[in-house]
Amino acid sequence: MHVFVLPAALAALLLASSCAHAQTINRDQPVNIDADKVVVDDRNKIHVFEGRVVLTQGALTLKGDKLVVTQNADGFHNGVITAGPGRLASFRQKRAHDAGWVEGEAERIEYNSQTERAKLFNRAQVQSGGDKVRGQYIEYDTVSENYLVTDAPSRGDSAPAKERVHVTLQPKSNKPAPDGQNGTATDSAR
Repeated sequence: MHVFVLPAALAALLLASSCAHAQTINRDQPVNIDADKVVVDDRNKIHVFEGRVVLTQGALTLKGDKLVVTQNADGFHNGVITAGPGRLASFRQKRAHDAGWVEGEAERIEYNSQTERAKLFNRAQVQSGGDKVRGQYIEYDTVSENYLVTDAPSRGDSAPAKERVHVTLQPKSNKPAPDGQNGTATDSAR
């Protein structure tokens, strides 16, 4: 089933945009969602897409098994995309300032259009070029391009971490990284 949704209805899902300019470009594009099924609750402003969900809007792609979009009283939208057991939901967004991409994955990805922040929960990682951040929780500000990476969303600075975060920074050069050294984590490092 191919479902077309008004861009305003899913503008909140401009996940991991590398800057406000990229968000504006995507907001002007139509939103296309492929799914096996959609349930629309107009009274409560909820859309639920299920089964091999793929959302595309401009240079943004989101993939998962279930996507729930809600609208608050102020008209802002929130989206939650999840994957089935053992799998990860993902996003991919072309950066506006160069030819690169920002990519991420987690068990659950939430986006709030009012704050323009993406929250990635459980087995979360975001990669920009060869640089990668990984932790149990990543909060990404799509406007400032700042990350917060912790082992839990409410972890205070004084609380001991249960799991450590991991960052891989690649040296900046004009040459691509050799195969196997592009900043991806190996299974033994997870």
